[in-house]
Amino acid sequence: MNRPLLFLDVDGPLNPYAAQPARRPDGYTTLRVPRNDAHQDDRGLSSRRPLRVRLNPEHGRTLLELGFELCWATSWMDDANRWIGPVLCLPELPFVDFGDALLRERPDGVHWKTGPLVAYAGGRPFAWVDDEQSELDQTYVTAHHQGPGLLHHVNPRIGLRENDFRTLADFTRSLATTHHTQ
Repeated sequence: MNRPLLFLDVDGPLNPYAAQPARRPDGYTTLRVPRNDAHQDDRGLSSRRPLRVRLNPEHGRTLLELGFELCWATSWMDDANRWIGPVLCLPELPFVDFGDALLRERPDGVHWKTGPLVAYAGGRPFAWVDDEQSELDQTYVTAHHQGPGLLHHVNPRIGLRENDFRTLADFTRSLATTHHTQ
């Protein structure tokens, strides 16, 4: 059985960008990423000042232990392998190339990532950690994805926490149980 996919957003789950600016969360390190004209963060913000990214190096090991095949699902796309992965001690990961969908609002209110993620998964079970999903995204996944799909919202003020990792681990366990009983 193929392992389920875990689609990882950077800004929000891994980089709690909405945390109080004066206080770095415990266990996090601050990275300053130079911005080029092409890079925008997941909120569509762009500027010439370096982007401050706060990451918890422990998250990489924890993510690798969950039983997923990890995949970047972020506007950082392959830049996540250059800047984010090394801090988290992650190997080079595949990424979803959002192409023309990148940051493009949809008239139906579904997040711009949702359709490309469902297409990328191709029916494989997946979990998606992000800070921007809504009920519209869950409805879209239910209607257009053949396999199980967990959309897990992460508060961008606090990022991934122990309970988030527990939810993801429970999802992979539930898939293994379902697979063995069929």
